[in-house]
Formats: sequence, C-alpha cells, structure tokens
Amino acid sequence: MHTTLRDAMQLMRAGDLMAATAEIQRGLGGASPAAPVPGGGRPPIDADFRVIDAVDAPERPQAETRAESGVEPRFIDGRFACAAGARRYKLFIPSRYRGQPLPLVVMLHGCTQAPDDFARGTRMNSLGEAEGCFVLYPAQSQDANPSRCWNWFQPAHQSREGGEPAIVAGLVRELAATYGLDRERIYVAGMSAGGAMAVVLGQAYPDLFAAVGAHSGIPYRAAHDMPSALAAMHARGDRGPLAARSADAPSPVPTIAFHGDRDTTVSPANGERIVAAFAATPASSAGGTEGGRTYTRTVHTDAQQRVVAEHWVVHGAGHAWSGGDAHGSFTDAAGPDASREMLRFFLERRRSGGVPGGQPQ
Repeated sequence: MHTTLRDAMQLMRAGDLMAATAEIQRGLGGASPAAPVPGGGRPPIDADFRVIDAVDAPERPQAETRAESGVEPRFIDGRFACAAGARRYKLFIPSRYRGQPLPLVVMLHGCTQAPDDFARGTRMNSLGEAEGCFVLYPAQSQDANPSRCWNWFQPAHQSREGGEPAIVAGLVRELAATYGLDRERIYVAGMSAGGAMAVVLGQAYPDLFAAVGAHSGIPYRAAHDMPSALAAMHARGDRGPLAARSADAPSPVPTIAFHGDRDTTVSPANGERIVAAFAATPASSAGGTEGGRTYTRTVHTDAQQRVVAEHWVVHGAGHAWSGGDAHGSFTDAAGPDASREMLRFFLERRRSGGVPGGQPQ
C-alpha cells in the first residue's frame, strides 16, 4: 500500500488524476498493475470504453431531420476568451432556429473526453434537434489539465467570476447575446469531472442557470486539492460537512443527478450528496426497468408540490453515461436514457417559473 500511495502521489503531482485514481483502486483491490495498452495509452478504469479523438473523427450533427425550409442543423467550432482565460467549444444549432429565443443546454465532458466524443456518446444533439435547443460543449484545455478534467477540486475554480466557472459563464452570456437565446431557459449538465463542474456552476451562478444535471458527479466544494479530490471521489471522510457545503446556497438550483451503483471511479454516495441541499424537502422513491437495467428514482418536491430535485440510481451500471451511444467513450447503452430525462427535467422549468434557481437578469 505504501508503494501504491507513493506512485499515486507522483501521478497527482503530474496532474493525472484519473491515473492516480486507477493506481489507488488497484492497491485497495490487491490487483496487480494492468498490462500496458499498445501505443502507450492507459487502460480504461471501469469498463470497455472507446475514446474517440475529436480531431480524428469530427462529429456530424446526429439529427438528420431537415426543416421544412430546407435548413440543416449545424455543429460549429468556436473559441471564447475573457479575463479568466480562453477555451474552444462546439455549438449545436437546431434547424428550427430563425432568431427566436430558444433554450441552451451546456454539456461539460469528463476526463479524457472532448466535445465531439461527448456529443456522440450522450446523443444530446439529436434531442436538441427534436426539442429545438441549442447545445454547447465547452472543451477543457490539456494545458489546464493533462487529462482534460475540469478542475472542480481547486479553490480557484469553485466560485463566481473566477477560473473555469467564469470562463463557461462568460461563454454562455456571449452566446445568449449573439443568438438571442432564452435567458430563463439556460441549463448545465456534465459527466464525472464535468458533472462536478456543473454543480459548481449551479452554485456560483443561480442567476444564470435554471437547472443542473450531474451524471457520476461530485458535490460542491467536496475537495480543495488532488488528495481531497480522490477522497471525495471515493466518498471518504465525514459526510456531514459535505452535505452542509452542498446546501450553502440560499436557493439551490433545481438538480437532477444520475449515478450507477457499481461505479468504482466515483462512489455512488456522491449522487446522494449532490441532492443533499434538498434533503429537507418531501421525497418519494419508485423503481422501474428500462434498457435492461433497473433503477430507483427519488423525487424531491417543495411546499407547492413542485419537483425541485431528482436522484436516479441505475442498478448494475458503472462509471458511464446511462442509455448512451456505445460509439462514445464512458457510455452504457443499457439503462434509462440520462440525456432524455435530463432534458425533460430541464425544459419543465424556467428561472422565473416559481421554482428555486434565482431571478431573471
């Protein structure tokens, strides 16, 4: 175990959080190190995933439906810069857009992923085309994190008007102004590190986002450096302070959280902790089966019987986007469609619609 911790610390100092996690998992499980992958890459942590590089395999918009006017949906590249930094991004524009105020869904990829891969795996572009939503995929820079993880665990990236939250918020504001988007229907979701950053954005910008979706994510300010990030990912430590931190916003933004109960990369307990801000609200749970997997869905409602949070536990699922496209990385084709359920949850609410989440700008 001493050797495992030493090697993990070396990987953390190099900024490779995923590799450090894998090393600790092997040590805790008593397993020997995995054989190297041809080409020098690292093996996937939790399942049989495919990593598709955005440069080598650019995605075409997945929805092939042509509007009556003959306009095709578009999936365009862009770059945004502000005082906090700069990032590239991909933006999906549905075919029905004619300048009217449409909703925007921000999708934050996980470690080692990229916008094209994440769009393919979640199929959110197809849903955006069907529902008439813009979909934004900010890209984490490898200069900012060697594994392209969003730096949710660093204090510099956990608050308003600073670091990566400020970059994403600035990008959202610019696109909302450029395209005349509906500012009361802007939402943010993410996977793993992206899910953790989505939670940060909901806490930091309740006046910007109407709802948050976190898949395999981590609660707000659960860590302050890489060692504490690893502890948070495995849900170690005192549960009480984490719940308190996730509840420190006076009006928490409505949240939907998905997590597989066989996730060995990010403990399933984190899904419950993400919705801990709503623990005082009435809750009801029900089970079901979809896509060959069973799930438990817990719904939290406020005093007016409005849904303010949903917590989905997908039984038998690992660290992968539930109901996703198998051609994307970190996806599980089985189980309920997390993209569809998140978008349904999002479109049921606006920032001024009488639910928590701030007031219109």
